[in-house]
Amino acid sequence: MASRDVVVIGASAGGIEALRAVVGAFPAGLPAAVLVVLHIPRSSPSALPRILDRSGALPASHAVNGEPLRHGRIYVAPADHHLLVRDGSIGLSRGPTENGHRPAVDPLFRSAARAYGPRVVGVVLSGARDDGTAGLATVRARGGVTVVQEPDEALHPSMPRSAIEHDAVDHVLPAADIGALIATLAGEHTADDGFKPDPQLDEEVAMAEMSADPTPDYLTNPAGFGCPTCNGSLFALGGDPVPRYRCRIGHAWSPESLLDEHAATFEGALWMALRSLEEKGALAARMAAAARGRRNNGAAARYETTATEAETAAGLIRRLIRQMDAGAAAPDHDQAPDQARAKA
Repeated sequence: MASRDVVVIGASAGGIEALRAVVGAFPAGLPAAVLVVLHIPRSSPSALPRILDRSGALPASHAVNGEPLRHGRIYVAPADHHLLVRDGSIGLSRGPTENGHRPAVDPLFRSAARAYGPRVVGVVLSGARDDGTAGLATVRARGGVTVVQEPDEALHPSMPRSAIEHDAVDHVLPAADIGALIATLAGEHTADDGFKPDPQLDEEVAMAEMSADPTPDYLTNPAGFGCPTCNGSLFALGGDPVPRYRCRIGHAWSPESLLDEHAATFEGALWMALRSLEEKGALAARMAAAARGRRNNGAAARYETTATEAETAAGLIRRLIRQMDAGAAAPDHDQAPDQARAKA
C-alpha cells in the first residue's frame, strides 16, 4: 500500500489569493509534499514563497534542482523554470514553454502523475484560458485525485471551468475548503498497482526535462497550424480527453491558448502594417512636395497618388483595429454566461 503524499497545485491570474486560502488550511506536519506553479513573467523574481510562508503553518521556499521531496513543505517554481517531479526528488528545467509559459502547470502535473500515479492530488485554481486541464486529466487517468476551485468564486474562472468541462475533476470546492480536503486526503492509503507503460507521457516528461529526442515518434499527425513560438509545424496529440498540439522541439499549446496567441500575432502584424503604411504615406508626401518644388508636376502627381493610397489603406487598418478593440470590450470568456448577461 502507498499513501497520497504528493500535492501539485497550478494557478495563474488571480491565483495568489486562492493559494493563500488553500495553504492557510494546511496543518503543521502535513504528511505530503506540496509543489506549486504560478504563471509569472519569466524575467521577474517571484515573492510567492514569502507570501505562502506567511499564510499558513508549512514552510515555503523556491524549489532547488535535485532537492529531495519532503513531507510538510511547500516547493514553489522559480521564474523561467519548469518545476518537475522525479522519483523522490525535484527537477528544474528550462525546457520548451507550454501555452507560452515557463514555469507551466501541465509539465508539473504530468511528471508527478508519471512518477507517483495514485499518490498524487492535483489542484487547479484561478486562471485564464485552459492551462492545467490536460495535466489534471493525466493525474486522474493515473489514479490520482483531482480538485478545482469553484469557478464562481475564482477571480478568473476559465482554468477550473475548463477542467470541469473536460471531465477531469473529482472535487469542486471553494479555495478555503480545498486545503482541508487535502489535509484529509494526505496520508490516505491507496493501492499502487502500477500502470501500463505510456510512451507519450514518458516522451512529454522527458521533453520538459530537455532529455528527449527532438523528433519523438508520437508526433505523427500534422495539425496544419504553425507554432507561435518558433514557427515550426504543430502536431495534434492523441490519448488525452483534451486536444493539444506540440511542435518538434517541444512547445505545446492547448486550443484556446493557441487561438489567443494567433490573435496576438495577428494584432502585431496589423500594427506593423499600419506603421509601414504611415511611413510610406509620409515619405511619398515629402517626395511630392520636393517634386513640386522642382516644377516636376508629373512626378508630384504620382507621389501624391501613392501618399493617398497609403493613407486610405492605413485608415482601413485603423478601423479594423478599432473593431477589434470593441470586440475585446465585450464580456469575455472568463465570465459565466449569467455574469456576462448581468453586466451587459
